[in-house]
Amino acid sequence: MAKTLRVVVPPHPLIAHWLTVLRHEGTPAALFRTAMEELGRWLSYEALRDWLPHRREVVKTPLASTEGTMIEANVPLLAIPHLPGGLHLWEGARQVLPNADLCLDGVPSGIEAQAGVVLLLDQINDGETVLSILNRLQQEQVDGRRLRVITTICASPGLKRIGEAFPDITIHTACIDADLDEQNQILPGIGDPLQRLGIRSTQAT
Repeated sequence: MAKTLRVVVPPHPLIAHWLTVLRHEGTPAALFRTAMEELGRWLSYEALRDWLPHRREVVKTPLASTEGTMIEANVPLLAIPHLPGGLHLWEGARQVLPNADLCLDGVPSGIEAQAGVVLLLDQINDGETVLSILNRLQQEQVDGRRLRVITTICASPGLKRIGEAFPDITIHTACIDADLDEQNQILPGIGDPLQRLGIRSTQAT
């Protein structure tokens, strides 16, 4: 069976709300930052729903014994925010990933064979930056089963490029927009997130 890129857009009203805040041209930088953090939190929550290693365990309450679920804390989890914009997603994601090791210098060398990896990017337009990071992760033997990509918004052309090169990964995003303009900006998009955060950058993702 051929592999197909999996892009998850959770139908959650809080995710839709914070995306709308990002889209609005009148949103001030401080609120834009809050919206990024909230999307980082809720998208990470959704991404972990069927992915975190866990086990069943019998526990004793004050009254009786019952079976519950425990996260496997011995399985390493790495969070890799693409700087600088992805760091704002991480500020929200850390609330649901308290045990994740933060990697601020890009993809580390010697990733453990069982480690899960969460990649956070402010947005995906033409896919160039994502492909570069995925190639680096591939060199570290990280396949799609061990990886989740979290981003506020994606453009269809970028997803097409990523899917052709890495069809086994899963991306969680608030929205997929259809087009890019001549400057590789997503339409209708959210504008340049770094500019709206007051950060100067010309990098494409």
